[in-house]
Amino acid sequence: MATVLKVPLASPTPDSQPRPQAALTADQQEKYNSLLEQVKNWKEVPAAEGKAGPLTHREKFWLTRECLLRFLRATKWNQKEAEKRILGTLTWRREYGVEELTADHISPENETGKQIILGYDKEGRVCHYLNPGRQNTEASPRQVQHLVFMLERVIELMPPQVETLSLLINFKSSKSRSNTAPGLGLAREVLNILQNHYPERLGRALIINVPWIVNGFFKLITPFIDPNTREKLKFNEDMKKYVPAEQLWTEFNGTLEFDYDHATYWPALQKMCAEKREAKYQRWVSGGQQIGELEDFITGHAQVGVAGPVAAATSAPEPTPAASAPALAAESEAVTALAPPPAAAPVPTTTEAPKEAPAPAPESAAIPEPTPAAAPVEEKKEEEKPTVVAPTEVGETTA
Repeated sequence: MATVLKVPLASPTPDSQPRPQAALTADQQEKYNSLLEQVKNWKEVPAAEGKAGPLTHREKFWLTRECLLRFLRATKWNQKEAEKRILGTLTWRREYGVEELTADHISPENETGKQIILGYDKEGRVCHYLNPGRQNTEASPRQVQHLVFMLERVIELMPPQVETLSLLINFKSSKSRSNTAPGLGLAREVLNILQNHYPERLGRALIINVPWIVNGFFKLITPFIDPNTREKLKFNEDMKKYVPAEQLWTEFNGTLEFDYDHATYWPALQKMCAEKREAKYQRWVSGGQQIGELEDFITGHAQVGVAGPVAAATSAPEPTPAASAPALAAESEAVTALAPPPAAAPVPTTTEAPKEAPAPAPESAAIPEPTPAAAPVEEKKEEEKPTVVAPTEVGETTA
């Protein structure tokens, strides 16, 4: 009997490969450079309800090179419009409280597994399942917050060189719910958030078991969907064409045996996301806290960030830095202990050697404090060890 999975999958199949990223044209590069300079000059984020203020470190971290490019593509490379929308999204994230949404607040919405993050498609995209038939709450602002919260988790789990997701929707009815289409008002709000604040994030939407009433629903919302998004919608197709069968849930005609147990799945998802979120953030810090940083560098795919190889040399390549540093330190101690002393060396030399090596070389991979990129290497090494963040310490970090 096949083992039933109850937690998220950690990685795509070896055969799943991201789609190659297109190189920028000279004109596109010029527009990006101009936009980046404008964004670097921002000092404050306008917002209502007393939330206006200077850019935070987390907001600068969010402003990656690829983030700016996504808004440029979404605005057909209109630099002024892209700048306006990016600033508008920063304002929305503050006023909506995206960073303050917690797993405890959202937990009641997902007790029945109406949204599940599980597996990856054939291009390495995270699969985000929506199961409207498992709806367990009445329409409320928290239902929309639920979707935003899960989208943020999907983004944190994206593998290197992947910036879009696969949305899998099953409109199969349940015993307690025959009409699984959301209300038109709620649908418009969700579409507005997705199109304005998460542009260029949808790679493909696979939709099955579409009843006549839902067909009517899609006809109603079609005018509000961007034409490019419409082309990504696939109705009642064999999902195994797009997702490896072994990573496709059996409820969507795959072979992955998965049983949603909220008490097991929910904390496992939060722990996995917290570890990846903090590892990416600390790698960004080690690269000099740059606006316009490469997402390839933040995810560990590239060893050099926008600040150059000097800053990258002290970055943390491992996705779980808290676990890797002790192991490397232990390995260093073992090598030091086994290394034979020089043949002609006097006794004082062998006894003084350990005193001259207070910081083993592998600890240079530990995550440094948010210091300027140009700080001397020796100073960074002295600050590295206290800044390692264990996964258990960030488990409660808000989204």
